Amino acid sequence: MQIKSAKYVISSPEYTKCPVPDKPEYAFIGRSNVGKSSLINMLCNNEKLAKTSSAPGKTQLINHFIIASTRAEAEQKAPQKGDDGRGYWYLVDLPGYGFAKVSQRSRRRWEQMIENYLRKRENLTMVFVLIDARHKPQKIDLEFLDQLREWSVPFALVFTKSDKENQRIVSKNVKDFGEAMKKTWQFLPQHFVTSAIKKTGKDKILAFIDETNESLKIPK
Repeated sequence: MQIKSAKYVISSPEYTKCPVPDKPEYAFIGRSNVGKSSLINMLCNNEKLAKTSSAPGKTQLINHFIIASTRAEAEQKAPQKGDDGRGYWYLVDLPGYGFAKVSQRSRRRWEQMIENYLRKRENLTMVFVLIDARHKPQKIDLEFLDQLREWSVPFALVFTKSDKENQRIVSKNVKDFGEAMKKTWQFLPQHFVTSAIKKTGKDKILAFIDETNESLKIPK
């Protein structure tokens, strides 16, 4: 997959204010300061697309971006009449969970907003849950995945910041996370190891989205 354009659409305070659900939607979420904005910008080839900040809790709304993409093999083919050769889908930047220095009232509002979006957004195709590859399995991440299972929300794991730690430790943390999941999960989800700096994992994530769009019969 080749991303041709990525444009900001809207920031919504609740799922009912989101764009018309007429395109596949891929949401990104993780603990605060997990590197979500940097990953999104890396995937979309735009360092200024999603706002990055050293202070956790920067994202407070449901942020939609419209993505125009072309399958790699389609680059060699002329588009048919009436077809610009692109597939369109939404990328969604969701507020992080945990550790943000906000009031209990604000945190609960975020939690309710996120829950309603994840459970009720009808065109939500996949949730990418970001996990910091530098750390051992965290209870808060495992509990969030259990919540997604309870809500029957499809997800994949994205381990971030792999360039900021020894690769042996990163591999062990990824493996240990899988082992922790096996205690309560029969099957493990698809996972990706990434680095926004080195662009590691970019092609694999985009290929995964491409394959999912293809299964949904999204135009090439």
